Formats: sequence, C-alpha cells, structure tokens
Amino acid sequence: MYGKAFAPEYQGALTTLSVNSSLTEVLAAGRRQLSQAERAGEHGEAARSGLAVAEAHRRLGQIGEADRAWKASYRAARAVGDQSAMAWALWSGGTLARQRGSFPLARRLLGLAAEMGERGGDIVVRGYSLAGLAETGRIQGDYEAVARLHEQLLAEARRRGEARHTVWALEGIAQIHRQRGEYDTAYALFEEAAQIAGGADDRRGHAWALRGLADIVSARDGDVERALALLSEAETTCRAMRLSSALAYNHKMRGNVLYRAGRYAEARDTYERALAEFREMSEPRGEALSRLGLAKSLARLGRDHTETAAELARLAKELERIGLRHAREMVARAHTELGVRPQEDSGVRPQGDSGGRTHGDSGGRPQEGNGLGAGSEADGRARRGAGLPEQEDSGGGAQEGTGAGAQAAAPGDDAQAGTGGRARRAAGGSAAADPVVRSRGARGVRVEAGR
Repeated sequence: MYGKAFAPEYQGALTTLSVNSSLTEVLAAGRRQLSQAERAGEHGEAARSGLAVAEAHRRLGQIGEADRAWKASYRAARAVGDQSAMAWALWSGGTLARQRGSFPLARRLLGLAAEMGERGGDIVVRGYSLAGLAETGRIQGDYEAVARLHEQLLAEARRRGEARHTVWALEGIAQIHRQRGEYDTAYALFEEAAQIAGGADDRRGHAWALRGLADIVSARDGDVERALALLSEAETTCRAMRLSSALAYNHKMRGNVLYRAGRYAEARDTYERALAEFREMSEPRGEALSRLGLAKSLARLGRDHTETAAELARLAKELERIGLRHAREMVARAHTELGVRPQEDSGVRPQGDSGGRTHGDSGGRPQEGNGLGAGSEADGRARRGAGLPEQEDSGGGAQEGTGAGAQAAAPGDDAQAGTGGRARRAAGGSAAADPVVRSRGARGVRVEAGR
C-alpha cells in the first residue's frame, strides 16, 4: 500500500538524497549545490538547494544558520516568481519558529505557506504546511482544535500512499490520545506508525514511533526495561542521522521513564543531559520540560520544598510565556504529586482547586523579523501577513527583528491567513492577533487549525 518514504524538501539537483541521509551529508551537498547555483545565477535552483541547507541546519539545532538559509531561499524563489519554492521556504521558516517556541509566528508562516502552496498547485507543500499547523496546535495542548485536522491529513496521506506523512499523522493522533489517558488507542497508533515507517524505510519516523511506544509501555505497563530498550533502539537511529532535536527528546523521555520507575538519581542525570542539549540548540519548549522533570527529580532526592516551589513558579511562567496552553495543569500536577504548596504569586492552583484556567500564548512578545526584503505585489500579502518588512534592507541581509510587538489572539478571534487588516496589523499594529488558518483542498474541503 505504501511506497518507500521520500523527502520532498530535498529538491532540484538534491532529489537523489534519501529521507535517511545523514544531516551532515545533506548540509554538505546542499551547500555545494547552492554555491554552484548562485555562481550561475540560477535563482530557482538556489531556492531549492537553499531549502535543504535550511532544513539540515534546523534539524542539527543550528538556529541562526537555519534562519538565514530559509530567508535566502525565499528571496531566491521570489526572484523568479516560483510560488511552490516560496511556499517551501515559508514552511521551513514556520517549522523553525515552532522549534524555537515562537508559536504565533509559526502559525502565520505555516498558514501563508499552505495558502501559497495551494495557489501554486503544490499539494505536497500545502499538506506539509497544514500538518505543521496541526502539530503546532497539538504541541500547545489545543487538542480539540487540531484533532480533526490530524484525521483529515491522515486520510489524505493514506489515499495517496504517502508513508512518511501517514506516519507523522498517526504519531500526532497517538499523542493526542496519550495525553487524554487513552493508552491502548495511543499504543495501537504508535505501533502502526512504527510498522509503516519500518516498511517504508523511514528511519526518522520509526525513531519517533519507538519513543511513543516507550512512553506508553512505561506509563501504562510499568515495563521499564522494555521502554529503555525501545529508546536505545531509537537513539541509535538519531545518532546515525545526527537528529539533534529528536535525540534530545529521546533523552527527556528516558528521564520520564526513569522517574516513573523511582530511579530518581538516574532521572536527574538524564534530565540534566537533555537540558544541556536543548539549551545548545535554543529549543525553549524542550528546555522547559526538561527543567520540570529535573525539578521533580531533585524534589524526590530531598531538595527543600521552598526551592522546589520557587522553581515550579518560574517554570509555570516560562511555559505560559512559550504558549503551552496546558502549562498550569502540568505544574499543578507536579505540586500535587510532590506535596509542595505553590507560591502565592505563582498563579498556580493545586489539582482539585476550582480556579479557572488561563490560556496564554506569547504574552505580547515582539515578533521576530525575517529580513526577506521587498518584492513584487504578488507576495506582498504574504510578507505583510507574516510580519515581514516592506522595504529591502540596505545590505540585502537578514534583519534580526522588526519590533512589531504583535499581541496574541484572544480566544474566539478569527482571521483569514495572509489577507486583509488582521494580517497587516500583525506586521506592526497593536491589534495584531494569531490567524485562524483556512485552506481549501482540491475537493473544496475546509480544514482549520489554531484559534
């Protein structure tokens, strides 16, 4: 039913690269091809080879390099009016924004990528971009908003026999069920994902599926050794392919497994290792979650309750700043589990308290600039919708910030991605809000993500 997995982000002269190519190999090949294309003045090829460079840097945790590469890819694609390549660059930028914990920016860029991919007739980048939106919402804990989108994307992937995308969708749906405590359903979905990934030679997808299985085996069955064995198998793949982010999340999960088993000293050491890895790649979500595991481990090892309460209060604020909607519940569970009374100014209520829940997003953080420069009217809407500068900077390089100061959307706000006043206000207005991303597929089916 499924063919061999492929990597559509490796394009142009780089289509010979495998989905399992090591990231160092991808980066070296991408740089060579990009240099050749730039010398020859081939903007289209520069855009496509630049995309591979951006993705290799991102997956290696090299945030600054990835940021510069996707912007350069976008500019090259715009120079020849290639909407498909522009959409892929925006997808890369949106995925990077999510990895950095900049969820409002991620939703804007991914929404624009989906829209531009649809206009350019590239159903693959449209699907990847909608998948990115779904994953962003899921990571933030907005399960109700994105569960249906995951299911729709799974149906599309199955219909086209796309193994890699099917595996992604199965794993995302499994995560939603797992967070709801529906372990048996989650296990079955992770197991199917692992089988499809194995058959399609998708080693990255297989490694993530093994991580999911290890989580369920640990949480549901209490089978520590099997869970650790699954994680060790996945770690071998992560190291072989240089999957820095996946490896760090693998180590964080190993910490979870050890913590559940009461092996608190080992859990502490493992969380510290994961924390260092996340800090090295500037991934705030993984860093905060590792800190939470570390705080719990240290409390179990005798840390003073006052120090634990102070750290949990700091974590509650950090998790909400990042935009994780379930942050308060996570920290409240830690307080209850550890028997630690929350600090009065932490805003966290122990589980069982009747207090309301606050859903935060970015807390009004300034949005990152992108330095793509000015272009034709055809992509002006995209640049305005993503908060991009209207004028070319004098050196043609990437600006570090726009000082937009955009605010997060209030629940129930509604907007069309990349169009009209809301999108323009996102570039520099005080009334900016996160867009609800809408896109119509080839059959006219509307799917939504975000709030």
